[in-house]
Amino acid sequence: MTTVALSEAEIYDLAQTCLLANGCDETNASASARTISSAERAGAVSHGLFRLPGYLKSLKSGKVNGHARPKETHLTQSAIRLDGDRGFAPLAIEYGTPLLAAAAEQSGVAVLLIRNSFHFAALWPEVEALARHNLVGLACTVHTPMMAPFGAKTAFFSTNPISFAYPRPGKDPYVFDMATSAKARGDIGVAARDGHELPPGTGLDSAGNPTTDAKKVHDGGVILPFGGYKGSMIATMIELLAAGLVGDYFSYEAVKADNRDGGPAIGGEFILAMSPEVLAGPGWAEHSDGFLTELENMEGVRLPGQRRFEASREDGPIEVNKDLVNSLRSAT
Repeated sequence: MTTVALSEAEIYDLAQTCLLANGCDETNASASARTISSAERAGAVSHGLFRLPGYLKSLKSGKVNGHARPKETHLTQSAIRLDGDRGFAPLAIEYGTPLLAAAAEQSGVAVLLIRNSFHFAALWPEVEALARHNLVGLACTVHTPMMAPFGAKTAFFSTNPISFAYPRPGKDPYVFDMATSAKARGDIGVAARDGHELPPGTGLDSAGNPTTDAKKVHDGGVILPFGGYKGSMIATMIELLAAGLVGDYFSYEAVKADNRDGGPAIGGEFILAMSPEVLAGPGWAEHSDGFLTELENMEGVRLPGQRRFEASREDGPIEVNKDLVNSLRSAT
């Protein structure tokens, strides 16, 4: 693979220009470009510019509203429903996070239920934004069927990702963002593009046979849940939270509503925020940090997100797939 070196600002400009040229207004384009460029800076290649062609396909097909304006409804003091107006999720998340944080700081626990939106990015930005408010965050979402439940060979779940952040004032928060599939769909797509093999147990081909061929899993195959039945149960929980509780599409329903243009599917997102200051009381930060310090000081242990935080603090050029960059420049 041939790469080209771009700064984070150049990646942002490329993403924003592509989105503006294909149907987004500046408000929507800027929110999505921030998400894409921050993913590239963090080294999350499968959630950076790699996703931009899918965004553009959904704009060109008319599926996504590039001029969306989210609108909130306060169901209770601590439950907020946000209608994404059929726009990309980054704008809805940026709009809803301050509302959720304020509610959690007041009540101790609050939920944000995002409907009618198209999520196509990493999940850590939601929970890290809450951690910056010294709040504990948990988020999950669904997409369209890509993963077979344990024991099955047919896709029924999405990759059903879940993310969690716990604040550590003065330090990077404890954060994880993971698919409940054996490997994220985007990572499989990158492996298929670049000709890399997958670990055994990642997926099945179109005939239902185990394979390590990323292209066979990506094109017509299915992904398997991580940890067998345990991953399958967590994926079920996420469907019930992000679709059942939010009141939006389950994965098997989302695919029926989708035009299959290659972009994201419409769906919901569940975001929970909790205030340790309210719930645990004074001293929560020192108490929790003592635990995490003990954990990270164990030989062989690395807390999730550490490499990403280190990459995010760098300011040098970022190596990006040259063919992808050239194709995106032609889309402007």
